[in-house]
Amino acid sequence: MSQNWTAEIRSEEGKGASRRLRHAGRVPAIIYGGDKDAVSVSFDGNFVAHVFDNTAMFNSVVTVDVNGGDAEQVVVKDIQRHPATNEVAHMDLQRASGDMVVTKKVPLNFSGKAAAPGVKMGGLMSFLQPTVEVRCAAKDLPSSVEVDVSKMEAGSSLRLSELTMPEGVILTALTHGNTDYDQAVVNIGKPKRKG
Repeated sequence: MSQNWTAEIRSEEGKGASRRLRHAGRVPAIIYGGDKDAVSVSFDGNFVAHVFDNTAMFNSVVTVDVNGGDAEQVVVKDIQRHPATNEVAHMDLQRASGDMVVTKKVPLNFSGKAAAPGVKMGGLMSFLQPTVEVRCAAKDLPSSVEVDVSKMEAGSSLRLSELTMPEGVILTALTHGNTDYDQAVVNIGKPKRKG
C-alpha cells in the first residue's frame, strides 16, 4: 500500500520548539537511515490524527514529499503518543527505498478458526503471538502475514517455522540458529472430557 504524505522542514529543534509546533497543530517527526543525514520535519496534526486509523500504515512504505527538501520513501519506525490525550506527539520515520533492508513487526492475520477440526471438537484455540518480526527489502514488506488455522487438530500447535512467508521475507526469530526461538504462534487445547 503506497501513500503520499506532505511534510515541512523544521528549522528549530528541541522540546520547546516541538511544543510550539504541537500548539500550532503540527506533529514533529524525524526521517533517518540510509546513507543520508537525518531530516527534521513536521506534519499537519489533523492528517496524522486520521492516518493511523488504518493499522496497515505501520507496515507500508510511504512517500513523504518534503517542502523545501527531497521526496523520501519511509516506513513508520515508532510513534510517541501524549499520555493523556493519546494524540501522536512525535514520529520516527526510517528511510526505506526499494532494496533497502528493513526490520519491522507485522501482525499475524489468522483465518479459518471455525473450520478447524480441533475447534469443532470443543478445543479452545489460543493465539499466542499477535505479531512477528520480519526482515526484508522495503519493497517486499507485507502489511500482515496470513496464517491458515483451518486444518489444526485438538492438542496441536503451529510454530514460526511452519508459517508460509511471502517471497523475500524472513522471520528474524528463525535466524538465530537455535530451535528455542521457533515458538508456537497458535495452539488448540484438547477438549475437556464430560463426566
